Amino acid sequence: MRGLIVSIQPPPGSALDDPAIVAAIAACATENGAAAVRIEGAQRIAAVRARLARTPIVGLIKRAEPGFAPYITATLSDVENVLDAGANIVAVDATGRPRSDGKTFADAVAAIHKRDGIAFADCARIEDARAALAAGADVVATTLCGYTDETRGIPLPALDLVREIANLGVFAVCEGGVASPAQAAHAFAVGASAVVVGTALTNLDVLVRRFADAARDFA
Repeated sequence: MRGLIVSIQPPPGSALDDPAIVAAIAACATENGAAAVRIEGAQRIAAVRARLARTPIVGLIKRAEPGFAPYITATLSDVENVLDAGANIVAVDATGRPRSDGKTFADAVAAIHKRDGIAFADCARIEDARAALAAGADVVATTLCGYTDETRGIPLPALDLVREIANLGVFAVCEGGVASPAQAAHAFAVGASAVVVGTALTNLDVLVRRFADAARDFA
């Protein structure tokens, strides 16, 4: 999984929000050098796995639960659904924030490992990374940096956090805000084992709107 991980997560209502389309984009990504893909939702994961039998899939389920902050594979039921759909790597919120099912990140790791999966810890701070590793995480990512109360406003990509995680001697992933090949290269230079790129490559809705807005200014 070392190298580029392409995140393909079209927003609800997008013309791209179709499992077959997500699978086609995933195939395009791997055909052009991506080492793995990051896919949200059981149906999308299953479609990608049906098309790409051997590609590493970082799977997750996003669901907001009233009264609880974690929304990335935040329950053990979500973990099982991701694995059942065909992902071999499960991305899980690795912050210490309470979860709606009362379980912990360590419980999620145990469930993933029980089925020979890889536990991918989505962290916000170095403290999260250390706790995730103590709980048995296999991969540690900067995914939630900038999206928690303690880290909101930190410039992305979170290269300082990437460096800190890499210095722990683990598989460190830079995720969030990587908008160019130069930024990806910088992340690898400070110690990332893999870099996740999403919007800059696959969020066609956002990319088209940016150009359309620019055109509108001169219409």
